[in-house]
Amino acid sequence: MTPPAAEGRRPAPWPAALPLTTPRLHLEPLRAEHAREAFGFLDDVRLHVWTGGVPDTLPELEARYARQAKGQSPDGTQGWLNWLVRRRTDGRLVGTVQATVSHVPGGGTEAAVAWVTGVAYQGEGYAREGARAMAEWLRASGVSALSAYIHPGHAASMAVARALGLAPSATVVDGEARWTDHGCRPTESNA
Repeated sequence: MTPPAAEGRRPAPWPAALPLTTPRLHLEPLRAEHAREAFGFLDDVRLHVWTGGVPDTLPELEARYARQAKGQSPDGTQGWLNWLVRRRTDGRLVGTVQATVSHVPGGGTEAAVAWVTGVAYQGEGYAREGARAMAEWLRASGVSALSAYIHPGHAASMAVARALGLAPSATVVDGEARWTDHGCRPTESNA
């Protein structure tokens, strides 16, 4: 039997990022015009200590945000969900969270999640709070599994992953361990 997508039909649309709110944060769906504002905190080499690379230039970030704001890969095989993370008290941009959603063999969907917190705002729990709001929304939207790729020396990101109910696996890609929930939900002990 030929899968529906192979018969020329377009795959079902991916969910669109919606505004999310936590006690301290507002998660705002990414728009292309956010690039200039986000560049102010993303243009920091310290954010690349664990992931490698260098910060995007403003034109590169503008082009990336224009692609990501479309909500899916050009071929439609992945859904792209991105949010800016703002403090509710003053609207200040403190970070980003994102999920790349794809279908998995045997059915269901998996979201590869990631988070970035500006250096000036690290250690305040914003990554954990923002990533948790995103993860809860993804699960409520029908995503069946979560994963993240984390450098084995990045203790802060490992703590965020644990708060999401993720655990490290034996899989390593480009020096980063794959963390996954295998369909589990976070418990209060790792909340």
